[in-house]
Amino acid sequence: MSRDEDRQAESRRIIGRVGAESEASMARRAADRVAGHMAGRDAEGGDRIELWGTRIGRWLGVALLVYVVWWLIDFMAKNGG
Repeated sequence: MSRDEDRQAESRRIIGRVGAESEASMARRAADRVAGHMAGRDAEGGDRIELWGTRIGRWLGVALLVYVVWWLIDFMAKNGG
């Protein structure tokens, strides 16, 4: 029975390690995808001006989102929600 329990424990360790590696890999892919999107790597065309316009527009969108979230939190805090 001890040998069978050892095999089960090793199998659990292997499955846990594979699960942790796949979660880290998924998070890394998501981070790379976001970084690529914000850098404009997915923009069409080879025009540098269009590429920079895409980058600026996306960062302005993020800044606007942050401002709106901040404003909403501030509004809810001042008015008692």
